[in-house]
Amino acid sequence: MSQQQANAFAETFERLASAIDTVVLGKPQVVRLALTAMFAQGHVLLEDVPGTGKTTLARAIAAAVAGQWRRIQFTPDLLPSDVSGVTIFNQQAQSFEFHPGPVFANIVIADEINRASPKTQSSLLEVMEEHHVTVDGQPHPVPQPFLVVATQNPVEMDGTYRLPEAQLDRFLVKLSVGYPVEAAEIEVLRGTHQRSPEGIPAIVDTDTVAQMADLAKHVYIADPLYVYLVRLAAATRGHPEVAVGVSPRGLIALTRAASVFALSQGRAYVIPEDVKALAVAVFAHRVQVAPDASMRGVTGATIVEQVCETVSVPLPASA
Repeated sequence: MSQQQANAFAETFERLASAIDTVVLGKPQVVRLALTAMFAQGHVLLEDVPGTGKTTLARAIAAAVAGQWRRIQFTPDLLPSDVSGVTIFNQQAQSFEFHPGPVFANIVIADEINRASPKTQSSLLEVMEEHHVTVDGQPHPVPQPFLVVATQNPVEMDGTYRLPEAQLDRFLVKLSVGYPVEAAEIEVLRGTHQRSPEGIPAIVDTDTVAQMADLAKHVYIADPLYVYLVRLAAATRGHPEVAVGVSPRGLIALTRAASVFALSQGRAYVIPEDVKALAVAVFAHRVQVAPDASMRGVTGATIVEQVCETVSVPLPASA
């Protein structure tokens, strides 16, 4: 990969982020992490209180990449077929026809995913991992690029179903939008921030997004960094306050995300700082803290931060 390609990627990435920043005020880091997940061909879980802009962020990404988006409101009575689609018999044609569900879009907003039953939640598993839906034995590919942005509300837990670890592991990053900074909130109150996500001009098209995602697969990672990544994951697994550490899937996710992050900085190679910048967002939701540690307030983010401080980067063999 040439330096020119890396610079072009970084320029386009920044143009996308800047466009989305005009709608999602005061959250540049969240915006860039969400874009990193998209180019790493992963998915995003947003956990936050209502009204903080979770859905707005997803719609803004869709507008900036000229992609089609669909929103699924998850409720206790939602069925798996309401997500993936259903086969219906066409009497006129005397044959069965597949009617795609809302999951067939570039950006799928799974709103309040923890309010649906586990069976319906699991209907997303195949499409998130395989990028296709199987109905009546027939696979149906979803459009590319494909990004699921799921939201869940940490309050009002009555009638909700906790996401199983298997599904949490499918999300490349878990983010929290949080309340806006004071200046951004004042701007909203003044009425100067009137733009809707659909008003964002398209910066790139979906074909360009796919090409940029493919480019990220060719970022150089030195052998000592592979060792460092494996040791980070191993440290979470052997931590005394952890019940279950980071899975190999999580390790692959961090490697892919670090490659995209490096390109967004205009580099065709990964450095340890890229890994550390993404470790909490990628690893924390995959770490199951032991019950006694959890009662003391220890979280997955706490564990990952400790691991990043204690695990040193191996030196090259020639050093």
